[in-house]
Formats: sequence, C-alpha cells, structure tokens
Amino acid sequence: MPIQMVLNKGKVPVKIYTQQVESGALDQLEALSKLPFIHSHIAAMPDVHRGIGATIGSVIPTKGVIIPAAVGVDIGCGMAATRLSLNAKNLPDNLKKVRLAIEEAVPVGFAMHKSIQAKNSTVRSLDPVLDKILGKHPAIGKKLKQPFKKWTQQLGTLGGGNHFIELCLDENKDVWVMLHSGSRGIGNVIGTYFIGLAKKDMEQHLTQLPHRDLAYFSEGAKHFDDYVEAVHWAQEYALANRREMMRLIMEALRKPLPPFTITKEAITCHHNYVAIEEHFGEQVFLTRKGAIRAGNGELGIIPGSMGAKSFIVQGLGNPESFCSCSHGAGRVMSRTAAKSRFKSSDMEQQTQGVECRKDKGVIDEIPGAYKPIEEVMANQNDLVGVVHTLKQVVCVKG
Repeated sequence: MPIQMVLNKGKVPVKIYTQQVESGALDQLEALSKLPFIHSHIAAMPDVHRGIGATIGSVIPTKGVIIPAAVGVDIGCGMAATRLSLNAKNLPDNLKKVRLAIEEAVPVGFAMHKSIQAKNSTVRSLDPVLDKILGKHPAIGKKLKQPFKKWTQQLGTLGGGNHFIELCLDENKDVWVMLHSGSRGIGNVIGTYFIGLAKKDMEQHLTQLPHRDLAYFSEGAKHFDDYVEAVHWAQEYALANRREMMRLIMEALRKPLPPFTITKEAITCHHNYVAIEEHFGEQVFLTRKGAIRAGNGELGIIPGSMGAKSFIVQGLGNPESFCSCSHGAGRVMSRTAAKSRFKSSDMEQQTQGVECRKDKGVIDEIPGAYKPIEEVMANQNDLVGVVHTLKQVVCVKG
C-alpha cells in the first residue's frame, strides 16, 4: 500500500505507512519533524509505536547530526535466519528436546557463558577497538565492571525481552533457524552513556528542543567521532553475537535432529542502527529505529509474534521509505498492560502448536500484545516482496 498518513506539523512531513498509530507515537514523530536538520521527511513504518527517546518504526535522515536516543540503547539489535537441509518430516513428534538443547547451548536473559566461547579471531578484532573506546570514556567500563570479561562471555547469548530463537517451517515445510538479538549489556551501557553525554553537551540548548531526549551530536563536535566509533563497535558486536549464537545452535541441534547441512547462508539485518547513505540527492546519517534496510533486491527478515508467521522478504528499494521496511509486527500493548490483561491459559491458546515456554514469565510477549503481522505486511507491499513465509514450531524466549 502507498503512504496512508502524512503529518505536516513540523519543518518536514512525516510519511506513515499505516493508519493505526497511537497518539504517543504521533507526538514523538511530530517532535522529530520539528528539528532543523531533518532531510526531506521522516518515514514511519507500519509497525510504528511509541518508544523511549524516539518512535520505534521510524526512519530518520539527518544532515551533519546524529541523535543517540533515536539509535537507542539496544544498538545493532537485529535478525539472522538460515535454512537447513531438513524437512518437517525429519523432525521428531515431540520438540521439547530440541528446545531444551538450544536453551542449554545459548544462555538467555541475564545469563552468560562461564568462559569465552567465541573464536579467537572475533575477540582479537573487537578487543582493541573497545580498549580505545574505554580509554577515552572510562565511565563506560566503570558501569560494566570487568567489561572485557563481560563482553566476551556474553558473546553468543540471547538476552531478554523480545529476543528469541526459533525453529520454523516455510511454505515447502523446509526447516529454518531464525533468531533476534542485539548488542547485549555492553551495547546498552554504550547507548545510555552517550545519550546522557549528548544531553550534558547540550545543556544550554535543551530548552530549544521539542524534547530533551532529542539531544544530538553535531559533526565536528567534541564527542561526535567518539559516538560514531562506539556505535559502530556495538553494531559489529551485535552481528558477531548473532553469528556465534547461530554456530552454537547448529552444534546443539545435531544431537536431537537427524544429520543436516546448511542450504542457505544466514540472512542478517540490523534494525536499530545508523548508517551513512545517499537519499534525495544528499548524503545523510540515516537512523533506522525499529526498521530494516530494504534496498532493491536486498533480503531481509520480518518476524511476527511468537505465535504468528514470519517472512523472508526482498526489498523493492522504495525511495519514499528511504529503502526501508518494518522490523516486525510492532506492539499495541505495553508489557505491563499485557501482564495484567492475559493469563497463562491465554498464552497456551495463542501459542498452540508451538513448543515454547507458556508460563507467566513470558506473558508480556504474548501474541495478543502485538499487531497482526498480516496487516503489517499488507501495509508495506510496495516496500518489500515476500520470498518465504515461515511459521515457528519451536520458540526460545529470553
């Protein structure tokens, strides 16, 4: 579908790919549109909803400026998916052993590995850059306590919230492994630190901003290059984290499943990040907060909730969305509201046929707390084309 709503209350328009937008998200988008350095317009994806700092599902092009709160604290959060040589008929009738094997191999929530799991080459490439960042900003290390030990032992771990690992079947009943995770605790500390630093640097100018969370670093300013270096490190770490998890999952699956090979190399995509791109004739810093790149022919992943379908998509390179699309279904209900409204029996009903936890500890991730993924996909059929439709049979939640 084409753009369904346009806000014209700021210095640039906001082009929205849905009519279902909560008032809080509209207020945040309006505030963003009032900033003087936005290029052309802001695009809001069909899974748009209110976020912390800036709207989730927004694509923000800025000239000579980066807003740390728009990138957020889960820097580099994103997806990976790969297809195996197995078919549904190769899977055991009871998939609980499969779920337990994954949970044993990949720590979830606040848990981490007891020792370094990743290959030495990964550690060697990331370690000196982190050392440089901490040398300039020791406060980051102080917040983490043993940062080098922590990041290496968290490499190959899932985290919590809406992060997940799934075993899925596509339209041909072929088996896929799909996962969603980010830059773990260290990315959160880096993001939080620089958001605070931006506010401190702009202390005298905060009253001129539509909202203090929109404090920014200007190109050439004191901490601009430091932030770019740190955010790129966190994005690389998030990517390495997903690769390491995928390796651990493949090893774990070899015990409960028949012999298999990988038939499609992993598709990966960030959906909380900033990149330098050219749009509408100018080079800009493009922040995707809860959105993925959907350039012409580029493959991406759009997951539904833990009881719904997910999609492998191919970008159509739509310029109005800055070659972007949604990153998922998008919440319609806060975690607190979901916990108060739903019970474990609701979770059992809404995740029927999926081997997963169904206790009150994951109620906040119940499918009813999210937008219907089919509706989200219909609203962006001019942004992406569907290549594969996936349905999970196993879901591991953080």
